[in-house]
Amino acid sequence: MQGQRQGLLEGKVALITGASSGIGAAAARVFAREGAALVLVARREERLAALVEELREQGARARYAVADVTVRTDAEAAVADAVEAFGRLDCAFNNAGWGLGRTPLHEMDDDLYHRIMDVNVGGVWNFLRPEIAAMLETGGGSIVNNSSVGGLLATPVAAPYVAAKHAVVGLTKAAAAEYAARGIRVNAVAPGTTRTEVVQEWFAAVPGIEAQLHAGTPQPRTAEPYEIAEAAAWLCSDRASFVTGVTMPVDGGFTMV
Repeated sequence: MQGQRQGLLEGKVALITGASSGIGAAAARVFAREGAALVLVARREERLAALVEELREQGARARYAVADVTVRTDAEAAVADAVEAFGRLDCAFNNAGWGLGRTPLHEMDDDLYHRIMDVNVGGVWNFLRPEIAAMLETGGGSIVNNSSVGGLLATPVAAPYVAAKHAVVGLTKAAAAEYAARGIRVNAVAPGTTRTEVVQEWFAAVPGIEAQLHAGTPQPRTAEPYEIAEAAAWLCSDRASFVTGVTMPVDGGFTMV
């Protein structure tokens, strides 16, 4: 008789940034379902607390750390909290990201450019270092960074975001190459248009844009956050044990056309 299916992440300790909403919150639910003990990281404590309570009621081991991903010491403290609470760190989903506006490059404000770079690139950079250090202490692990289809090709009037997400792909490859022989795999996901709060606001502000995006996507729809989370969970798991340095599109075929 077959036993109960073991979760992809059973017995593993995972850290997820940007966990208070969107893809990050979906990842928290997917990773918990797959058996991981979780440390959820974001700035919005009220949302984190509610999500942790929800997961604990379902039997998951979960806690949260309030942190700004652009602050190096916040990142170090969040990783240290995971190790102190659960004894190790096995996997991480560096999901936090931010993009705002559809502004022509020559009109782009310097402050907006730096903010986009600080969150999307600096946030990954700040967490990669303590995550790798923690994983080296216990013989390895798996890290997934959240890039975007904007990290694989260019989209109009979004130059800083495109540059930032390309940089995430580069960081992913560099870290994968450097630490593969030491047991750490580093990959990225590249989501297409996904139904997060920010995207929903964009759809509301620009009538017709969702249909326009669907017209250019072989699977003509918007992704749900859990679909990106499922890909990240697989990459974090031992089922992807010979996969490193990859940026996986999760985009309904958008980047293949």
